Amino acid sequence: MRDDDKMMDLPNEFGSGVIGVCDICGTRQAVIVLNKERYKLCVIDFLNKTWLKSDKKPGAPAPLYKSDRIFFETKATSSGRAPAIVLSPTKTVRRPVVLVTPDVYGLTTTVLDGAIRFAREGFEVLIPDIGKTDAIGPGTHVALRAGARFGGGVSIRSKRVLGLLHLYTDALATLRDRDMVDPAKTALFGASYGASLALVLASQDTKISAAVVAYPYPLSPPDLVKLVTSPVFFIGGTADRHAQKAKAQLLQTGRSASSTVGLFEPNGAHHGFLARDLSAYDLPQAELAWTKALAFVKARLMPPPPKPPMPPGARVIGATGVVNPSTLGSTPVPAAIAIPSD
Repeated sequence: MRDDDKMMDLPNEFGSGVIGVCDICGTRQAVIVLNKERYKLCVIDFLNKTWLKSDKKPGAPAPLYKSDRIFFETKATSSGRAPAIVLSPTKTVRRPVVLVTPDVYGLTTTVLDGAIRFAREGFEVLIPDIGKTDAIGPGTHVALRAGARFGGGVSIRSKRVLGLLHLYTDALATLRDRDMVDPAKTALFGASYGASLALVLASQDTKISAAVVAYPYPLSPPDLVKLVTSPVFFIGGTADRHAQKAKAQLLQTGRSASSTVGLFEPNGAHHGFLARDLSAYDLPQAELAWTKALAFVKARLMPPPPKPPMPPGARVIGATGVVNPSTLGSTPVPAAIAIPSD
């Protein structure tokens, strides 16, 4: 069934959480409606849909990763556990991890899109499913929005916000304890309110290796970002005033010299321009943002192996002939090849 068909009195709207029939599994449930791709997909089939050019039909499992639902232990809920989705690369090697911090809207297209891209690059990804977590509800939503709108930024003094941060801290501990992961290589990704929460986590955990924050809201107190020691990649359009205020906090003086900030600021882009199901979606800028963000994280968590040392007494054949290695200094030689000396 396609989303341009009439479906059981489904309202003519696009977005996450619309009740309808998934195009792949055929089950009537909460689905994500993609206007431009013309599909209705449940969460699992969204994760299994490949966004790159492929001759496979929608819904075919991506070859590089698999997705599963799990529960992790946490004291942030009354039941003592919370649901999550894990994306695991199928290659049996130790891999770095990425914790995705959803905002109050849960598993949005931006959250799922980012998780897919990180998993395809070889990261183990965990996304807490806060939409199905008993401790998260309208009160959390109000606490985040009230702080951002009227309190100068997302307030970490709010009991509701602290509960959500506690949930994400336990999720990060679970992710680091999984098999085949390298807990020393940890990254965070969040968008909107989730990006603000990612910055708070990075300020509390000095073992975070990198963080990607897409159009975050400012934090309260603003000096909290001075505690972020990890490199941060900021994504935010010039037309998004909230993100621009958050960027100003990131660039303020007093932060560690090692905590570099990468910036991608598409001209005229609005809040939510990464979201496939929102009117602010900008495909060219979104693809460029994802490319730059992945490159930023991979450079820190997946650096290329060091070049092997040159054998003693080796000669270098360059474009101009044989060169003595001791005279090279820092000048590169085009098309240089090291060969053993006679």
